[in-house]
Amino acid sequence: MAEAATKIRVLVVDDHPLLRDGLAAMLAAQPDMQLVGEAEDGDEAVARYEALRPDVVLMDLQMPRLHGVEAINRIRQLHPGARIVVLTTYKGDVQAVRAMEAGACAYLLKSMLRRELVDTIHDVHAGVRRRIPAEVAEGIAAHVVDDALSLRETEVLNHVAAGCSNKQVGQLLAISEETVKAHMKNILCKLGVRDRTHAVTVALRRGIISLEG
Repeated sequence: MAEAATKIRVLVVDDHPLLRDGLAAMLAAQPDMQLVGEAEDGDEAVARYEALRPDVVLMDLQMPRLHGVEAINRIRQLHPGARIVVLTTYKGDVQAVRAMEAGACAYLLKSMLRRELVDTIHDVHAGVRRRIPAEVAEGIAAHVVDDALSLRETEVLNHVAAGCSNKQVGQLLAISEETVKAHMKNILCKLGVRDRTHAVTVALRRGIISLEG
């Protein structure tokens, strides 16, 4: 019992069963770690955290029902000391900044799990508050002085990414087509691109918008 009490208790949150199984196997191989629960979406993550009070949470971002960033927000509002590690396939600087602002302690790319996961869990459990891969940190630094898209501009770009014309975007957002064009002009300027397609590509890469969930 004393040995079990010293283990780092981990909650895994991801909507892909195979990844959860893989993480469970990795944790089982560590003598000082214990998988105490799993969740497959953000809503369940908040509920499972309340019930289990794990030492460390491994949190995906793109999930159904409730995005990982919002789940981090909710958990940290209820429990400011919660220690959360983001696991994601996305290198986007905006996505990373949102996660860290929400209260994540570390941001780990899924491609790095085999070589970085165990050390990251140990660091976060020990109190490290900021652990970000160099390639993600470089992206954040590269855009730190950029003007961020406004909420409305992000809404416009989301609809453009879904294939809507300016007229359709205007109808969906109850604004004029000319206003949509003005927003698009600002978007192109802020992202440093020449056309709508490039704007969508850059916004997806940086995590400003997402085509998932």
